[in-house]
Amino acid sequence: MTVTLPLPGHPDLRDKVCLVTGASQGIGEATARYLAECGATTVLTARNLAACEETVATITAAGGTAVALQLDVTDDAAVAATVAEVEARYGALHLAFNNAGTQGPAAPLHEQSDATVRQVLEVNLLGVISCLRHEVPAMLRAGGGVIVNTASVGGVVAAPGIGPYCASKHAVVGLSKSAAADYGRLGVRINVLAPGSVRTPILTDWLAEPGALEHMESLTPQGRIAEPAEIAPVVAWMLSDASSFMTGSVVTADGGYTAL
Repeated sequence: MTVTLPLPGHPDLRDKVCLVTGASQGIGEATARYLAECGATTVLTARNLAACEETVATITAAGGTAVALQLDVTDDAAVAATVAEVEARYGALHLAFNNAGTQGPAAPLHEQSDATVRQVLEVNLLGVISCLRHEVPAMLRAGGGVIVNTASVGGVVAAPGIGPYCASKHAVVGLSKSAAADYGRLGVRINVLAPGSVRTPILTDWLAEPGALEHMESLTPQGRIAEPAEIAPVVAWMLSDASSFMTGSVVTADGGYTAL
């Protein structure tokens, strides 16, 4: 059976090439699948290449176009090489979802190790900086593009025990707004996704603790946490022409958490 893409109700991303970082699991994986259903040629990247390859196999079996590449966003040379490979394979890079991130163990700041603090900042902030530094020139060569950077509600409001994470995500918001101002007149739009609590591997251990899920659910007006598949359509809309007059914006998908 031949599948016609984009699927009904999906944004039309045919003729678009999209790079997704942190695509091996969680929001990144779900979004990569959804973007492929929208007709985009989707490049899945993560340190875990095997997981990305498994997702690519299911995408291609369903009629989509996707490829997996190994990438550690803390390696600037590797980011540059990945963007160059995308351009060499497909002729251009039009869209990017910079989603790779980490949180580290929750603890008061003075109890967090130097290694943990540095890793969180290197992945969540410096990784996004590297991606922007190499994705934007590629998009300028393509005549324009759209980038969505993943922050968090932790980049909009604070939370105890995750100081470096909140700092990195607040920084992503500021970085994205500045970059949006730099490149808006050049045809590159840059926005921020700030998801709330989503059932992803980052939360797995914490949610296993007695009462943790109930506590998290109590913090949102919707009374629940999200599944990754609920966030993917938000990203696709942000990457599509449907959001054409939006840049430098922060979009929360948090069940109302930041409305309280």
